[in-house]
Amino acid sequence: MTKASINILHHPLIFKKPARTSRDVLTQKPSWFIKIETENGFGIGECSIIPGLNPESIQDAELLLKQLQSVNNLEKIVVPEAHRFPSVCFAIETALRSLEAPNPMVLFESDFTNLNAGIPINGLVWMDSIPAMREQMKERVEQGYDVVKLKIGALDFDEECDLLAWFRDEYGYTYELRLDANGAFSPAEALRKIERLAPFDIHSIEQPIKSGQTKEMRELVQHSDIAIALDEELIGIADYTALLDEIAPHFIILKPSLIGGWEVCDNLIKLAKERNIDWWATSALESNIGLNAIAQWCAAKELTLPQGLGTGSLYTNNIQSPLKIESGHLYTDQTKWMLPWD
Repeated sequence: MTKASINILHHPLIFKKPARTSRDVLTQKPSWFIKIETENGFGIGECSIIPGLNPESIQDAELLLKQLQSVNNLEKIVVPEAHRFPSVCFAIETALRSLEAPNPMVLFESDFTNLNAGIPINGLVWMDSIPAMREQMKERVEQGYDVVKLKIGALDFDEECDLLAWFRDEYGYTYELRLDANGAFSPAEALRKIERLAPFDIHSIEQPIKSGQTKEMRELVQHSDIAIALDEELIGIADYTALLDEIAPHFIILKPSLIGGWEVCDNLIKLAKERNIDWWATSALESNIGLNAIAQWCAAKELTLPQGLGTGSLYTNNIQSPLKIESGHLYTDQTKWMLPWD
């Protein structure tokens, strides 16, 4: 039996400005850090919740974390069901892998962790007023991103189309555009709206309709002029085989803390490859603790697409880390971590 002590630190993440999507507006994100210590060192993981999106509630997460804190040896740590408690699973998996690693902050070694390479990422444009979104798009180009991703669906659709037209007129077709509707379109209008968006040479659109409408999503995939990516559709699923077979999307978006950690994501990638479905990963608004783990996991893969990992600067109280963004790539350097227990 390996003796261990487990500490939980509640650390709500505070947004610098409200984060708006077509679904809701976030001002803070419930978050906890897990620290597992043995005589050989420590491991750290993050559990953070997006209320209304996570399968587990804040109360569920707090109860499981409180129970975990009473465990006094490694062999008694129980990982809950991934599809029901994905953020708790992600936190435990991350902390255990961190504990096993020679360096607790290097979970997956690669050229990225060896400071020899960056991870290409998209530049996210948050939902805002049209003028403010235009300014964000200008900034992403100036910052060196090759891929610009917009959240759409909460504003007037004609104005959103005008914004995309402006971007193409201003910058041409050199830059890749990704869209994320967060389920904003109804099944009845989705195809018509996608047809309006297609002339702007859109790479893909994430979750055009709400999850759980499998038949309607399948029809969209079959008739859409824009590649369809599943995002929220993957949350809370125990077996992905039937889902991928029925919808047959062009892409899937992997959020390890929303679908249950590394083992689940690795299995989902395997299933997707067998069906010629490509993927990329996106952070689910974690702090730099979670972002670091997800980035390292991505960097250890054979990546074919830019990832969605540029969300670390959203908070007033994030954890100081070596992560930095330059010219549309995420890098890590030798800056020291300022961990929450330091």
